[in-house]
Amino acid sequence: MTQPKLRKRFWENVPLEKMTHDEWEALCDGCGKCCLNKLEDDETGEVALTNIACRLLDDETCRCSQYPIRHQFVPECIVLKPQNMGENLYWMPETCAYKLLWNGHKLKDWHPLVSGDPESVHLAGVSMRGRTVPEYEVPEEDWEEYIIEEPT
Repeated sequence: MTQPKLRKRFWENVPLEKMTHDEWEALCDGCGKCCLNKLEDDETGEVALTNIACRLLDDETCRCSQYPIRHQFVPECIVLKPQNMGENLYWMPETCAYKLLWNGHKLKDWHPLVSGDPESVHLAGVSMRGRTVPEYEVPEEDWEEYIIEEPT
């Protein structure tokens, strides 16, 4: 599989809504945190992260195992795009490149686009590699027992 041609350091001067499809997709650092199940408090709106992974998350790569066709298996999976960023910021990981750029921040040094190494997110200890439990192994009523702090 060939890598897409990306403009040099495009994320520093191209607004999110002007990025090509390949540039947009390249922003994903591969941490796997967006594919974790979250619990939202109905009263406060606070979102708690669990280490319970979507059934499609590959725990080793921290990538969706069925990304192009994920909606066939997980219809509620959110397709993140500039047009829906505002409504989705509250549940996105604090280290997420999309959220950082949306809020006017720089990418972290360990981000693969900055480091040039797709393993850097894992080496920095920010990813969920080896830390997840598949959702089919945990009854939903027990999910509160799996709440974690986000690895940052």
